[in-house]
Amino acid sequence: MQFARELRPRVQSGEITTSIRIWKRPRVKVGGRYALPPGEIEVVSIEGLPADALSDEIARTSGFADLDALLRVARHGEGENVFLVSFVYRE
Repeated sequence: MQFARELRPRVQSGEITTSIRIWKRPRVKVGGRYALPPGEIEVVSIEGLPADALSDEIARTSGFADLDALLRVARHGEGENVFLVSFVYRE
């Protein structure tokens, strides 16, 4: 799981623990560990959401100023399914 460069320090500090992803299907799995040097993130849950559940509040908890900013980054390819990925950072 990759994060925008400006979000990485906030993920590593534990300030950001969720990420919205728009995929065809989940690209990570619960319990999976993904490198974010010097440590890694561990996915603790993945929840499918309806697209109309996205809001500025969800965007802010994922590290973005608003929903428009989140959507510019969250879309990955042709997918249209919205996933809320919760994780912990581990060094």
